[in-house]
Amino acid sequence: MDTLWQDIRYAARALRQHPGFTTLAVVCLALGIGVNTTMFSVVNAVVIKPLPFTDAERLVVVEGTQRQGTDTYSLSYADFQDVRAQTRSYSDVAGYSYKSITLAGDGEPERVQGSLVSWNLFPMLGLRPQVGRGFREDEDRVGGEPVVMLSDDLWRRRFNRDRRLIGRSILVDAAPRTVVGILPERVTFPQREEIWIPLAQVVPVSNRVARSVQIVGHLRPEVSLEQAAREAEVIVGRAAAQFPVEYAGWGGSVLPLRTEFIDSETTLIVLTMMGAVTFVLLIACANVANLLLARATTRAREIAIRSAIGAGRGRIVRQLLTESVLLALMGGVLGVLLAYWGLDLLTAAIPAAEAVPYYIHWSVDGSTLLYTVLLSVGTGVLFGLAPALRVSRGNLQGALREGGRGTSSGLQKNRLRATLVVAEVALSLVLLVGASLFVRSFMNLQRASNGFDPAPLMTLRVYLPGTPYDSAAPRVQRVQDVVRRFEALPGVASATASNLVPLGDGGDARGVVIDGHPVPAGQEPRVFWAGVTPHFLRTLNVPLVAGRDFADAEGDTRSGVAVISQAMAKRLWPSADALGHRFRFAADTGAAWLTVIGVARDFTYDGLDEHDVLPAAWLPLPYQSTRNTGFVIRTSGDPSRITPAAREQIRASDASLPVFDAASMEELRQLSFWQYGLFGWMFSIFGAIALLLAVIGVYGVISFGVSQRTHEIGVRVALGARAADVLRLVIGQGMLLAFAGVLLGVVGAFGVTRVVQGMLFDVSPTDPLSFVGVSLLLVAVASLASWLPARRATGVDPITALRSD
Repeated sequence: MDTLWQDIRYAARALRQHPGFTTLAVVCLALGIGVNTTMFSVVNAVVIKPLPFTDAERLVVVEGTQRQGTDTYSLSYADFQDVRAQTRSYSDVAGYSYKSITLAGDGEPERVQGSLVSWNLFPMLGLRPQVGRGFREDEDRVGGEPVVMLSDDLWRRRFNRDRRLIGRSILVDAAPRTVVGILPERVTFPQREEIWIPLAQVVPVSNRVARSVQIVGHLRPEVSLEQAAREAEVIVGRAAAQFPVEYAGWGGSVLPLRTEFIDSETTLIVLTMMGAVTFVLLIACANVANLLLARATTRAREIAIRSAIGAGRGRIVRQLLTESVLLALMGGVLGVLLAYWGLDLLTAAIPAAEAVPYYIHWSVDGSTLLYTVLLSVGTGVLFGLAPALRVSRGNLQGALREGGRGTSSGLQKNRLRATLVVAEVALSLVLLVGASLFVRSFMNLQRASNGFDPAPLMTLRVYLPGTPYDSAAPRVQRVQDVVRRFEALPGVASATASNLVPLGDGGDARGVVIDGHPVPAGQEPRVFWAGVTPHFLRTLNVPLVAGRDFADAEGDTRSGVAVISQAMAKRLWPSADALGHRFRFAADTGAAWLTVIGVARDFTYDGLDEHDVLPAAWLPLPYQSTRNTGFVIRTSGDPSRITPAAREQIRASDASLPVFDAASMEELRQLSFWQYGLFGWMFSIFGAIALLLAVIGVYGVISFGVSQRTHEIGVRVALGARAADVLRLVIGQGMLLAFAGVLLGVVGAFGVTRVVQGMLFDVSPTDPLSFVGVSLLLVAVASLASWLPARRATGVDPITALRSD
């Protein structure tokens, strides 16, 4: 320990004596370690940390599958009961379902996102109320005592954290419910929910096609995931044998709860970003290794003297590694400060509507700090070992005879340093190509047409609460009344209503049966559909390519007509005119056929970045009159100015309706691809840091080479070399490094960019513009970095250079 402390003191003194070198090295390392610490905090939160539940690794979800695809779906409450009754794989089984909920009473009606949960769900997850109690088993049944639990945030926001609220009634969906508990701070299970109601009190308990329940099971210790999956197939198979129509084509599946909450695409994105910042760190290491190699040349006499008085090679290597590790730890301290800033920027870049779920929480915590310390020490060894080994095996007599003057000449004598710069340029090219691809994807999405002009459109949603809206007829009447009120407003050209808000959410997808073309059960083509009011297409300004739109009278009832998209017409009737043909939903065996009366031009009803958009059908609103209803208003001016008047008309129609999610269609459009802007922004930052480090590397190697070749350059000038010859000589060395790095980087980028292919939009992972543009950029900055020392070389005085020898 005494020797180690001596090494540390000597290293600190040596670094303090060269503040320029130390500052440059620490800044380079801080950039590399800082972005790595930032991304590790995200990886730790998304990939490494277990979900904040008891025995989270044994929690799974039981889901349904349709044999024609690999997607999984929720199951019904009846399936939930089947699993609970028949399972041998789980020690406990619970369920939950999403639900929009209206709170009324004090102040304006408010729509909050809620969840229906079985009485045992929170105990199974280890979530205990901070105030009050959880649900009892006798409350989780049809006709049970009307109770409710609230989130800490809702309790604080609407009820001022009043503890006397426990045991009191509040209006939930226009009916009184007793508050029995408040969940702990930040808990908003399963995603961003704020209020919870017993599951069996609300969901259809005997309807097997009302598949809205997520079934969560706690695996017994001796049961594997594969065994549980086979059991799920057996349970769903028994239901299919008893109800063949409702379960045609359905199977069972089991997935880890983590997979349900954090999908594979999110994990891939996070790991891709971690790979990108690893490249940045490698570039920073190469840069500092180059600085140490340059410094080692000037320290040759010092090292030789230490060797001459008895210091062994191992002792010298240890001393030099101590200096490099101390440099890395200093960079790590500054990197942690940068990580705090980086995480704040990342959090601010995520739209409020897409807020990170509560179970993902990134911060610079203990594990992140431990990672940073280990990364700093490992980095110090990585970039310090090669310079330490090289300088420690130097020629003792030659170093003492030459003094402090270096002898290297050109790239041949600086092969290791040149190799490191080539690697820096190559890694920088990979990062900059990735940044270019994401930025181009974002720009393509900005320019992409969604099939209608979003500029004059305003959207909002209402929720129809309580028993007055239990049946479809009053919901349809209320929605139609609001639409008429909107269309009577000054500056409104037309308005429409639907469960679907284009570029937002809503609608449904089902298999369909074509009249006269039967297919085996479970293999029916799937289409997207939504119930809409008659002015739906007119409001969006989507033209018909054949047939006609709904008449106003057809929108009031289940009139048996439908308008379909061009894609659906081509898919279902590829060789015939779709008008007059009939179809129905496969699950509705007793329903009447729907006749196609019109074919509309295709438009984007989902996010712009969706690659596989289903064919679409638009039906009269009574076919899908939901409590959660969206409105789209076409205006003749700024759409946001109509919002206050629209709110007033909703209040005039029914003051109990909460209004939420008010946004212009352009805002929804931007929100549908915000993540591409984030990816481009992050990769651009990584690429810019890499480019800066690469420029420093090229400049450092060429500048050091010029300083070591002063005598040679002086001789060349004395023999008649012109300034242009010297410039060409020095810049040529920089260009050689740049071209080698670009060539290596292009090869690497061709392989690496294929990893992110699924995250790109309308741009190839081998996009020539990105590859050529980035290559030219790197060559240009390398030439600039070489020109600066080359210009200094042209000013070498041959007399002075020859005399200094």
